[in-house]
Amino acid sequence: MVNIKDLVSKKECLTGGHRLCTGCAAPIIARLVLKSANTDVVVSNATGCLEVATTIYPYTAWKVPWIHNAFENAAATLSGVETAYRSLKKQNKLPKGKKIKFVAFGGDGGTYDIGLQSLSGTLERGHDLVYVCYDNEAYMNTGIQRSSATPYGAATKTTPAGTVHQGKEEFKKNMTEVVAAHGIPYVAQANPWKWNDLVEKATKAFETDGPAFLTILSPCPAGWGFRSDMAIQIAKLAVETRFWPLFEIEDGRRWKLNYEPSDQIPIIEWLKSQRRFRHLLRPENQNIVETIQKHTDREWERIKKLCNDSS
Repeated sequence: MVNIKDLVSKKECLTGGHRLCTGCAAPIIARLVLKSANTDVVVSNATGCLEVATTIYPYTAWKVPWIHNAFENAAATLSGVETAYRSLKKQNKLPKGKKIKFVAFGGDGGTYDIGLQSLSGTLERGHDLVYVCYDNEAYMNTGIQRSSATPYGAATKTTPAGTVHQGKEEFKKNMTEVVAAHGIPYVAQANPWKWNDLVEKATKAFETDGPAFLTILSPCPAGWGFRSDMAIQIAKLAVETRFWPLFEIEDGRRWKLNYEPSDQIPIIEWLKSQRRFRHLLRPENQNIVETIQKHTDREWERIKKLCNDSS
């Protein structure tokens, strides 16, 4: 069990003073993940909100070695660094007992979409690193355009709600299971509301030999449309409505459900909490809400069955 007193006393790898939006969940996620590492870390960061807002030249909010290449190749860059590290160890060119873990951060644009190829190659080759996707469900850094992580029905700048279309017309890509299909040692889905669950999963990821992957929901006040003090409440609602199940997968086949809501909160409560879904509250769009509810229920039961069958 994670002890909050021990957690807050650990070294801060990401400082305050960055320029991420007020109420953004991404820095909360990054800090919790990095506090879960019990070794020195090297960070790779895909282009995105976390990258541009923490490294505005000539300043940086990072207190650890940090690398940025481009939107599409954070995983490839880090796999090269991890390979160099293993080579130096073999040549006895590192201090004796020196241990480093490697962690990449990418948003959904740099993970689900643009960075998928390099990520897949990194996983397939089996590099010893942790990849963290902070999923804010759109290209927030460039103006709130849809990504393959954007939920069905959500309005973005490129999927606006109007007279013909009512937001995005495709369901969210199941990235956690796409990664699990690579058969890597550890994959998990987490949420900043359940901070202790997130830290336990991040700790397990860092302790894994080989690639590990975390998909973490990252509520975005600007892109989703909620008050800046509501991020953790929104994150909680995502779990309690079963929109965002918390589970982990080991070796691509052993599934475990980490939390089951005690009440069946309808998905409309999740939709009502964010401006990006406000068009769905109109009576003529009730059928879209019903479609989202059915999809949510079906996915929850499917994941629950996979977990039960693995126990």
